[in-house]
Amino acid sequence: MSENKKSGKMNAAATERPGIKPVYTAADLGDWEYERDDNYPAQYPFTRGVQPTMYRGRLWTMRQYAGMGDAEESNRRYKYLLAHGTSGLSVAFDLPTQIGMDSDHPMALGEVGKVGVAIDSIEDMERLFAGIPLEKISTSMTLNATASILLALYIAVAKRTGADVRKLSGTVQNDILKEYISRGTYIYPPKQAMRIITDMFAYANENVPEWNTISISGYHMREAGSTAAQEVAFTLGNGMAYVQCAIDAGLDIDQFAPRLSFFFNAHNDFLEEIAKFRAARRMWARIMREHFKAKSPRSWMLRFHTQTAGSTLTAQQPEVNIVRTAIQAMAAVLGGTQSLHTNSYDEALGLPTEDAARVALRTQQIIGYESGVPQTVDPCAGSYFIESQTDAIEKKANEYLAKIDGMGGMLKAIERGYVQQEIQNAAYEFQQAVDTNKAIVVGVNEFQLENEKAIAIQRIDPALEENQVERLRALRARRDMKKWESAVADVEEAARSGKNLMPHIIHAVESFATVGEIADAMRKVFGEHREAVVL
Repeated sequence: MSENKKSGKMNAAATERPGIKPVYTAADLGDWEYERDDNYPAQYPFTRGVQPTMYRGRLWTMRQYAGMGDAEESNRRYKYLLAHGTSGLSVAFDLPTQIGMDSDHPMALGEVGKVGVAIDSIEDMERLFAGIPLEKISTSMTLNATASILLALYIAVAKRTGADVRKLSGTVQNDILKEYISRGTYIYPPKQAMRIITDMFAYANENVPEWNTISISGYHMREAGSTAAQEVAFTLGNGMAYVQCAIDAGLDIDQFAPRLSFFFNAHNDFLEEIAKFRAARRMWARIMREHFKAKSPRSWMLRFHTQTAGSTLTAQQPEVNIVRTAIQAMAAVLGGTQSLHTNSYDEALGLPTEDAARVALRTQQIIGYESGVPQTVDPCAGSYFIESQTDAIEKKANEYLAKIDGMGGMLKAIERGYVQQEIQNAAYEFQQAVDTNKAIVVGVNEFQLENEKAIAIQRIDPALEENQVERLRALRARRDMKKWESAVADVEEAARSGKNLMPHIIHAVESFATVGEIADAMRKVFGEHREAVVL
């Protein structure tokens, strides 16, 4: 392999971010005050972290996002990751599962098990977690429109294994607003989708108190091209919409707010990312205490999971992605994350191989056990640059929130296409910078290699889809039809009447109703969302 050196570019300056000065001093901090703007860790406004000792007390949860093919295949990967030191599971589901279609649906053809695990029934969920003690691990499930059904399946499987449901811990993403903004795996219109979410809040608060019923996600907006300030603004804006919806439904803010969690992207600009996490924590504390008047300090805390930036991974020279991921992961740790997923270097080409997933996990372990970074809380505090950037991101994000408030709130802003358009504009500007070499992407528009050597990638056996469909049809043939019909009808009736949906969904999955059948029962009542075109 030979390196292609473009004339005059090998010594080009690093990509510059507009508005960044070459040197920062105390004068750049303006009226910054330590106790008001930073304070000690675990004290309002939590800029420096939500725990007094942070990683000296316990390292962040090391999650590895995984799911492929069928339940057995994914179960083997989970056990592999747990054996190599993962401390929490993060489950990826295939697209049919995410949008409430069973594996034998005509539109699911060719998609079963491709970007995550296929789950149709309680039997699939049992196979997925076979031999894994659910009381002893923390499980994060990344899906939104069908979050209520998959949480119901998790609860039902835990009950079958004799686990104490009240001891289950984990997170279901359940952030439907960002689906309308940037990702697209929605089913129902926003109003009805928000109703399902508040039902989950209320049910989990009473029955699964250690479970985080939503992970409000900026990750996918950043993947779609948003800036750091946009990621903070739009994520917290969505969070405010969920809080207001829960309050309107009669829930006590200090009962449900401590179970809210967030999900951010760790991108390439190392110092900006550290400042972003600090700014988000401070802003949320102020929003919850001053805007929503929450009384409990636990309601003011922004706890978040981080994933390194998939959109920065390159198919060219994929091994270099290991370096990108390490830099991004370090930013997340210095920014005070509560859990972290590190992407595998081969994910621009396919689902990660076991070897690539192990390297990604080892990246976290090196940061945790060898780098020395966890020894002190928020070591970047007091830096002229970090503090000024924390202030700058907060200021810009607040400007966005003020504009959104003027539109009538986040739902109105999404319906108008404002949020989507802002992200599209930012993505276009970045791509223009790459295309004109104003922004350097190593291996893509600079420092290329000729005749790159191909690397081994993970491939899903096509027979897995056939086997999944056969299992699903066999389940339908042997279940108690009267019990199944009654349970699905109860879900539909609860959707019409306004009853809390969760007990009925749990009963339905225990009666061997499938994900698609339960989703369809709610479709009959709620209808389906149709995307507004943004030009």
